[in-house]
Amino acid sequence: MKKAKAYIGDEGATFVNSFTVTPLCCPSRSSILTGRYPHNHEVRNNSLNGNCSSLQWQKGPEAEAFPTYLNKLKYQTFFSGKYLNQYGSKAAGSVGHIPPGWDQWHALVGNSQYYNYTLSVNGKEEKHGDSYEDDYLTDLILNRSLHFLDDRSPQHPFFLMLSPPACHSPWTAAPQYQKEFKDVQAPRDGSFNKPGKDKHWLLRQPLNPMPNSSVTFLDNAYRKRWQTLLSVDDMVEKLVKKLDSIKELNNTYIFYTSDNGYHTGQFSLPIDKRQLYEFDIRIPLMVRGPGIKPKQAPVLNIDLAPTILDIAGVNLSSVNVDGQSFLAQMAPSLRNGTARPYFLVEYTGEGQPTSDPTCPKLGPGVSQCFPDCVCEDAYNNTYACVRTLDSKMNMQYCEFADSESFVEVYNLTSDPHQLENIVKKVDPSILQIMNQRLIKLQSCVSDSLYFSFYESKFLPSF
Repeated sequence: MKKAKAYIGDEGATFVNSFTVTPLCCPSRSSILTGRYPHNHEVRNNSLNGNCSSLQWQKGPEAEAFPTYLNKLKYQTFFSGKYLNQYGSKAAGSVGHIPPGWDQWHALVGNSQYYNYTLSVNGKEEKHGDSYEDDYLTDLILNRSLHFLDDRSPQHPFFLMLSPPACHSPWTAAPQYQKEFKDVQAPRDGSFNKPGKDKHWLLRQPLNPMPNSSVTFLDNAYRKRWQTLLSVDDMVEKLVKKLDSIKELNNTYIFYTSDNGYHTGQFSLPIDKRQLYEFDIRIPLMVRGPGIKPKQAPVLNIDLAPTILDIAGVNLSSVNVDGQSFLAQMAPSLRNGTARPYFLVEYTGEGQPTSDPTCPKLGPGVSQCFPDCVCEDAYNNTYACVRTLDSKMNMQYCEFADSESFVEVYNLTSDPHQLENIVKKVDPSILQIMNQRLIKLQSCVSDSLYFSFYESKFLPSF
């Protein structure tokens, strides 16, 4: 992402400690939109039953998402790309449902695709085929955003949220990039191809070392993901140049981020997300805009909504969010504020009621199974973690909701790749403190969070 780094990170700030509060698409995107932890917006997974774009979501948290506040302030708002995994399905209101707060709406129906997809264009169905010039989704998102900038009223501020499919599967790169990175392979350092000993049972079941077939598969996925991102890199460059040409670049905040991390071979898991480890919960975040300076304190995806609203001038005491604005961190000349010392990461596992045919020996309750009988998720892959990161402590404490009441603890100062679960070695008083913090965080609702401890793109303009 050389262009993105040059045009955003180098011109503003790259946050090296940016995290998602849940490492899965729909719950994470719901957190971005609402500024709330999953236990407060109640989107648990990517299914309708898990509240992904459900009628319950639409009647509750979606009606209070940050675009509604921008709309009240006369912002011209534009969305294009993947919204939520179940968006546009019949049971979720079909393509006619336009979430409140958006003036221009160009949303993908369902999960990520690059060709042969359907959009909701301001509530009307628009079908696309397999022509690169007309249909490649990343480029279409870019082109429509450029048109929006041309057609906007200069009398009012604007906000764009661009959500390209890259680098999600099926990893279809633009034609000009399909031969790039032919010699690239997934990094072999850290926890790559290591056994998941002393970890939750799901991490103990993969074969170790991985079969060559798994390594070949994950290397291919890694290369293709990089290839798809080259079009996103082009998107960033063209958007920045467009903002410059309309004399808005120096008056605009640009956020570059994603909804979750990803693993390719860590602890012998071929590919996916959903796990509690750093490789799945850390996300990229680069920001440029007026007054931006580099900062190292932790930032969460639930902080994006209050930060955007803070920039827009909304009184945050009137907004029901769990996150906090990080405008004070990245632009200290504009705001005063403090950093949080610890935060919550939570996930609700998904499984199937019947055995997976590729892995019958594990029985029912698992999902996301790959060849060689490696399943990446299960009903009891349900956990909550306290992640502590400040000048005194760099630690993670996690509890699983399973029959074992399994606990994992990591000292990331001495063990940055989380190779050793030290739950049996830690001072019991520290475990008790972590447990009490976790209880408080899991029960927090909006303002009570401050008492206890303090996939996307965004382009808001004053």
